[in-house]
This record gives sequence, C-alpha cells and structure tokens, in this order.
Amino acid sequence: MQVFKASERLHTRRSHLLITADVNMFTLSVVVFSFLAFTAATNVQQCSEKSFEGLNDRVQLSPCKKLPCRLKKGTNQNITIHFTPDKDITEVKNQVSADVAGISVPFIGVDGLPICQKLETENGEKASCPLQAGTKYVYKDSFPILEFYPKIETTVQWALKDGENDIICFKVSVKIV
Repeated sequence: MQVFKASERLHTRRSHLLITADVNMFTLSVVVFSFLAFTAATNVQQCSEKSFEGLNDRVQLSPCKKLPCRLKKGTNQNITIHFTPDKDITEVKNQVSADVAGISVPFIGVDGLPICQKLETENGEKASCPLQAGTKYVYKDSFPILEFYPKIETTVQWALKDGENDIICFKVSVKIV
C-alpha cells in the first residue's frame, strides 16, 4: 500500500511539473508573440517619385497597431528606422511634415533635428556621424505629440536627409487624438 501511495505521489508531482512547464511555455509564447506584434513593421508608403527597397520592413512606429496610427496628445511616439547609406555622410537630419488642408506643415518638435546622437549599428552598438557607406544603421527616437497639435487625420512624410538628399523617405497615415 505504501509503495502504491509513493508511486501515486510521484505521478502527481510529475503531472504538476508537466502542467507547470506547459503553463510556462504558454506564458512565454504569449510574451514573445506580443513582443513581435509590438515591434512589427508599420505599413508605410513610398514618398512621391522615390522608391526605397523593403521600406515597410525598415520602419516601425509604436504604439501603432493599425492605420491610421493614433497619435495621442500629451504622449510620446516611438520610431525605429533601419537604413544603409550608399555614401559616407557627415550629418543627418529629420525632415518631418504633415499635410494640413493640402499644405505641407513642419511637424514641430521633430522637423529639422539632427539624429546623429540617436544611432546604433545593426548589432546594437552606439554609432554617430560621420556615417560610412554600406554600414547598416538603426535610428531610434521618441518624439512628443504636443497638446497644441490639431485633432486631425493626415499623412505625415518623414525623411532622413543628408543635406538635400533623402537617405530614406516614407509617408504614413496618422490621426492625432
């Protein structure tokens, strides 16, 4: 009888461990899939008369679960842009504008700012300007959605510029709420 009870306890412990392992794997799966969904590329469009290969895979806006991206006033929006310059570059700036009633308006708080201090290599190492041709870089930034922005649905055009030349350029539909 004692052998039977010991065997039953061992079986119960094994079952408990298997259930715990299943729950832990399920929890890990949920966390991983949530992370992948959070960091998924954002569906952006090419800028007029320009084409950048693999553009949708190179731009992530978060939080942005679907288009138009909802930009809530008083919060910060995060952006990640992957790019590879085709020539050496000494300085890179944002050029960000919104289409308001057919007029291109600078996105105050973001437009014209240098990005050289917000760069990493694809390996996650800190990078800065000058940039080297053929090297893969990642620009990560956070920018405010200012309270005075109008509540509007619009298209934002975002470019990383080397002087007058676009390193990368995209458009994305947004709704400021």
